[in-house]
Amino acid sequence: MTWTQVYDPLGHWWLSTLVAALPIIVLLGLLAGLKVRAHLCAVAGAATAVICAIMVFRMPATLAVSSFFYGSAFGLLKIVWIVIAAVFLYDISVETGQFEIMKQSVAAITPDRRLQLLLVAFCFGAFIEGSAGFGAPVAIAGAFMIGLGFKPFQAAALNLIANTAPVAWGAIGTPVHTLAAVTALNESDLNAMIGRILPITAIIVPLWLVRAMVSWKETFEVFPAILVVGGSFAATQWLWANYMDSNLVDIAAGVISMVATLIFLRFWQPKEIWRFADEQAVTAAEARDSVKHFSAGQIAKAWMPFAILSLFVLVWGLPAVKLRMNKATTPSFRVVMADGKVRSGPPGWDWPYLHAKVFRAAPVVQKPAAEAARFDLNWLTATGTGCFLAALFAAFLLGLKPGKIFQIFGRTLIRLRFAIVAMTCMLGLGYITRYSGMDAVLGLAFTRTGWFFPFFGTFIGWLGVALTGSDTSSNALFGGLQKITAQQLNLSPILMCATNSAGGVMGKMIDAQSICIATAATNQVGNEGSIFRFVFWHSVALAAIVGIIVMMYAYVFPQFIPNGLNFIH
Repeated sequence: MTWTQVYDPLGHWWLSTLVAALPIIVLLGLLAGLKVRAHLCAVAGAATAVICAIMVFRMPATLAVSSFFYGSAFGLLKIVWIVIAAVFLYDISVETGQFEIMKQSVAAITPDRRLQLLLVAFCFGAFIEGSAGFGAPVAIAGAFMIGLGFKPFQAAALNLIANTAPVAWGAIGTPVHTLAAVTALNESDLNAMIGRILPITAIIVPLWLVRAMVSWKETFEVFPAILVVGGSFAATQWLWANYMDSNLVDIAAGVISMVATLIFLRFWQPKEIWRFADEQAVTAAEARDSVKHFSAGQIAKAWMPFAILSLFVLVWGLPAVKLRMNKATTPSFRVVMADGKVRSGPPGWDWPYLHAKVFRAAPVVQKPAAEAARFDLNWLTATGTGCFLAALFAAFLLGLKPGKIFQIFGRTLIRLRFAIVAMTCMLGLGYITRYSGMDAVLGLAFTRTGWFFPFFGTFIGWLGVALTGSDTSSNALFGGLQKITAQQLNLSPILMCATNSAGGVMGKMIDAQSICIATAATNQVGNEGSIFRFVFWHSVALAAIVGIIVMMYAYVFPQFIPNGLNFIH
């Protein structure tokens, strides 16, 4: 049984769009409006998606239910597992007392909460995003900030805002690789174009981030540091994307930004040290004195778990390492074709009742194409496994016995139980909207904007990430649509496909999956609605800024688009 998606099932595009948005309206309405717990919101949203897919879009029930379980399985292995492992590592660090030393060592660099926010949420978070992606930076940096003394709500919300500019190159450039594959456009040109959009926002986001926590006056007190953080990050991002490759853009930018900031803070500190209202005021000198009780060896030991984590996720993300481990450990689920030959391609299992059963049609794609649904059981090369092994390795080096490690892990699972349900169901919801074509209906609504399409095309990518929680998935969903629409409107396909990825990053902070990761990592489960309401307008405003940048490239500076001169008249 096969089925072709229908993009206007009710005969009126606006009515079909409204129905396609119903699952998201239910999910976010319950979450932000009625303050229902996230896992119950996710179940309600997924149920609404299944009903709409079957009753309105006429998707066969077996395909709809199968797409939900496919998304849930993907979420468990690819995303939930990362969150569990990251929080487990944090719990080990706290249990062994190492986190207290880490807190003191960061305070020695600067006791100012504004500067700590930039170092941890922006610089360190960008490095983790570039290495692992898929929720890892929010989980790890969020837990880190809690340990430093940030309020749980602030740690969750501010990390969501910080995890924007780096997302387009997350997990060793996976979103860019995917975008090039689905659009058949030159990857170097796409990479360069993204690298001419997002560095502008990389300068803005650190300022935005600090302002989200303090007043304008207190923001400008650390403006020199903000310039160093944003300027060094943006310059590295631009240079690497335009002249190197798409794999290490964020890793290089995160490291260079952190090193540049650390060097700068050795020579400069704000006149007024900003702390939370309920904290004791300290001077920079007093903060440095507070760590004189710890030797360099003790500080190195305290940072060791996160150093091991960084090393593991970096190695786990390297394509050559991942490929070798996959060949040795991933079940092949051998599939014999009709002609008797074994199917070539990556190892994987054709998901029952779904793989190659759903067809996308025009105008989303130029010709009908079957949607793949192949589940790669990469249990060893999954990023979460790298994080988990890093946690185990660190635990043994810190002297914990197996029984104690098992006990800590059990406590971590119990603490995350509701977040696990929520994230799993939200991924299921995202996959129903993808395979039913509801996501395409929402995206097509933006294509009706004509001359303003460069601005609203940004929000197609934004919508894709908000729905799926992944810039990679958004590029897979809407990359082809952006290319087709750009050609119809005589715009550069390179610009508009790059815009899908660049605009998508601003939707990362409002997708329900990321919010659940943030609340789970910061022990804020049940507070998802408040966090969503806090970050929503930040997300919309930053996406609008990207849209304005894209409009400028499209109509004012087309000469800066790779191969863009042929598309603007």
